[in-house]
Amino acid sequence: MSHSTTATTASTSSASLLHPALVKQALAQSIAKLDPRIQWRNPVMFVVYVGSLLTTGLWLASLGDPAVAGGEGSGFMLAIALWLWFTVLFANFAEAMAEGRSKAQAASLRGLKTKAWAKKLEKPQHGSSWHPVQSDELRKGHVVLVEAGDLIPLDGEVIEGVASVDESAITGESAPVIRESGGDFASVTGGTRVLSDWLVLRIAVNPGESFLDRMIAMVEGAKRQKTPNEIALTILLVALTLVFLVVTVTLLPFSLFSVEAAGSGTVVSITALVALLVCLIPTTIGALLSAIGVAGMSRMMQANVIATSGRAVEAAGDVDVLMLDKTGTITLGNRQASRFLPAPGVTEMQLADAAQLASLADETPEGRSIVVLAKQRYGLRERALASLGAHFVPFTAQTRMSGIDLQTASSPLRSIRKGAADAIRRHVEAQGARYPAEVQQAVDDVARLGSTPLIVSDGSRVLGVVELKDIVKGGIKERFAELRRMGIRTVMITGDNKLTAAAIAAEAGVDDFLAEATPEAKLKMIRDYQSEGRLVAMTGDGTNDAPALAQADVAVAMNSGTQAAKEAGNMVDLDSNPTKLLEIVETGKQLLMTRGSLTTFSIANDVAKYFAIIPAMFVGVYPQLQALNVMQLHSPASAILSAVIFNALIIIALIPLALKGVRYRAIGAAALLRRNLAIYGLGGLVVPFIGIKAIDLILVGLHLV
Repeated sequence: MSHSTTATTASTSSASLLHPALVKQALAQSIAKLDPRIQWRNPVMFVVYVGSLLTTGLWLASLGDPAVAGGEGSGFMLAIALWLWFTVLFANFAEAMAEGRSKAQAASLRGLKTKAWAKKLEKPQHGSSWHPVQSDELRKGHVVLVEAGDLIPLDGEVIEGVASVDESAITGESAPVIRESGGDFASVTGGTRVLSDWLVLRIAVNPGESFLDRMIAMVEGAKRQKTPNEIALTILLVALTLVFLVVTVTLLPFSLFSVEAAGSGTVVSITALVALLVCLIPTTIGALLSAIGVAGMSRMMQANVIATSGRAVEAAGDVDVLMLDKTGTITLGNRQASRFLPAPGVTEMQLADAAQLASLADETPEGRSIVVLAKQRYGLRERALASLGAHFVPFTAQTRMSGIDLQTASSPLRSIRKGAADAIRRHVEAQGARYPAEVQQAVDDVARLGSTPLIVSDGSRVLGVVELKDIVKGGIKERFAELRRMGIRTVMITGDNKLTAAAIAAEAGVDDFLAEATPEAKLKMIRDYQSEGRLVAMTGDGTNDAPALAQADVAVAMNSGTQAAKEAGNMVDLDSNPTKLLEIVETGKQLLMTRGSLTTFSIANDVAKYFAIIPAMFVGVYPQLQALNVMQLHSPASAILSAVIFNALIIIALIPLALKGVRYRAIGAAALLRRNLAIYGLGGLVVPFIGIKAIDLILVGLHLV
């Protein structure tokens, strides 16, 4: 099986929430995670773990001494103990499922790591002698030769040559990419394969430090560090657990005193107190918190983005400034012909016809767009160059023009040229002709709009201007509007002059722009925003982007970019798609929304449990508490057991939501809070009432209580 097929299969498998292989593995891990050293890492669930041990010990003791069970009976104690163990196991299962998806992704990447032979050069140049070495013997700074069919042994920089490289094993994209020395496309990744030609590489990392090694470490949940928000939430959950622990412990002496003072009633049992504690502490979110974090990184991986840590994913959710490159992100990247502006005495169709003729052999995106526009506007069809007696004149940096010479037996020579305004002006004035002032005015107007003017001439006659426009991507303005509603400020970065940048920024609907951008200017802008307390995200692929990427809170480096950019960023986009930054922010916000929604649901759950357990435990001492039994539960034992069973089952019910994430909506913070409270707050209040009552009816119907 090919690497790309293997990666695709693993990705598909990991995408399934309840894939049988993952479920089987997670069930085994649920048992393995009962190790106290693992349980201790989650304080909330550790309390449940200790409660399970305690109730199990009491049940075993009740088998030898029935008096230990009191009036509840050893069967009740066994049922409580079993469901507490189920609660712990279900929490372990949720975490194991999330980790299993990450480990499946890591396994597919680990399969790409193969020991390969490399051709180590004696001198850093093509043609020098080489000798074979294994890839794990290479070190940073070594120079190797890779030829067609060879695997690239380790990450490196191209110092000589140009070649087509298959990166499908890493990115999943089947189309090969060109890697060459110099520029922003000199970085290569270990494990990819050269398809044609040859490259001389300088190894950039030592074995075990490659991009593939870092990817494997990043996607394995076991190496995930808790994020600041997750740590803060854990502290809150621990504080709530301690409060309820103190309250529960004091209930036993309070119960003893009340029974002694009243001279009647039943003392609350330790089993019931443990059940009360487990139901009141935030076990639902405590059980799912780790799974939510791991699943967030897993979702990022499914989007073909490698995050160096959970911190980067979470920071993406808190970002309030997005800095985006203009070319390829906001615009299509290729200028397109948008309109014809004829000179006085020239019709628009004449200009379009000449412009199309001059572009027939021009394979650049701009040239092809002129042919297409002339066809769309005037139905002008492409013509065969041979039938026109045509000779194509290619563009050169010296003339800054291109065009076509036409001559047939029945017609005189036509010399059609298109190029920059000053180049065409020199061309026609050299022939003694006048350059029309009206054309110069049109050139200035086009430039003022942020477009590029292209002048067309036929011999010494200037025919007019073709406007080449940097086309803003469809739908991008609406996406920026969504981000604005979320409170995120968008900033366009471009090397264009301020006039051009302002025109494109206005059309795209960004909030701000940085024109004539330099590495220093990008860095200063990021620091200025951060000094205002904002979190900044940006994309980059070049070495000149590295300082800004290192400074940004969320820095997405393109996989096709330089090694310096990838090392400076805290995320790497395997697809090298600059617009992925928008998806990254959405994934980060989905992580925060999921955690917030399930926390709201978990805390709201406790209210219903009060009405189930408190009356059941103390109605023997205070009969007036029967008024709080709004669910009309069958008996105290049924009420306690129903609450414990619901507490365990709700964890299993919420695992798919924790792994998949709460659906992301681009709405403001206030609207999001209202929606969160309406769905998960109200739902957290209503669902337990229904669930606990249903379980009570089932237990009574089966005569289990």
